[in-house]
Formats: sequence, C-alpha cells, structure tokens
Amino acid sequence: MRILVLNGSPRPKGNTKQMIESFQEGAQAAGHQVDVADVCRMKIGGCLACEYCHSKGNGICIQKDDMQTIYSLLKDAEMLVIASPIYYHGISGQLKCVLDRFYSAAYPKRPKNLKKAAMILSSGDADMYDGAMFSYRGDFLNYLGLEDMGVFTAHKDQNGSPEKLAELRNFGMSL
Repeated sequence: MRILVLNGSPRPKGNTKQMIESFQEGAQAAGHQVDVADVCRMKIGGCLACEYCHSKGNGICIQKDDMQTIYSLLKDAEMLVIASPIYYHGISGQLKCVLDRFYSAAYPKRPKNLKKAAMILSSGDADMYDGAMFSYRGDFLNYLGLEDMGVFTAHKDQNGSPEKLAELRNFGMSL
C-alpha cells in the first residue's frame, strides 16, 4: 500500500516526528511505501476561495506552490495519515493550509486510490484533541468517505515514551 503522511510539526526532532518515524518504520517493515511530506518546510499558501478549481480549473488549484508536490503524492496514495502537534486546540496552521487546499484535490470526488485515513496527534494535555478530531471526522471520514484506521494520541509523558512509539510501530506493521 502507498501511504502519504502529512507532518504538520515544525520541529524536525519533536514528538510528532518521533511518532511518524515509528509508524513509518513499522509500515515499511510490512512492505508498504511511506511518503512523508514535512509541510512546515514547504511553501504552501492558504486556500484563496477563488473557486477556480471548481470551475475552469476542473479540480486544479490556481496556486502554483509546493502543494503541487502533495497533489502529486496524493494521486497514488491509498492511505492518508494526518500528523500534528496540537496548537490552540487544533492542528498546526501550516497543516491547516494544506488540508484547506484539499478542496481542489477532492473535486469532483476524492482521489481515486485514496481509501483509508489515520491521525497522529501530540499534545501537552489529554483534553486538547476535539478541534483536530472534528476536522478529521467531518472532512476525511464523512465527506471523503475514507475508512478510519485509527487515531493515535500522546500527551505529557506519553510523548516519546517507548510504549507509545511501539504502539505506532505496531500500527504500521498491522496494515
């Protein structure tokens, strides 16, 4: 299976990145191809709400930036993993720009190969996931009709713990 991970953490060695690496290790050990897009290192503008993609563009965004790389990876992806630290009760702003730009990628319907989704979240508090979960359920599971493969969270001392990293590695291996 081809898996696309959208890493919404600006920290190259942070908790979210550790969780992604453990998942990636397990998934690759199981024979899957995993592409990780570090969206905080990319130049991606927010959606302009210009409707070009839903009219003349026929699903192509008018903006030409690093989102083109993600669109290309998305074409072949069978599973999407959204990974982010929690900032102000939701995903990082950089990742939010990417998810808003899915507006064109999902027109007139979701990418043909994309069937599954999962989410990886890191925070300092166990009660901070509602905003991210609302978007995940509404935008990816319900609107795009993707199969929920699970939500994996870590907070406080769970971040970077051998148990949490093993859970993510095992998840990747189980796919």
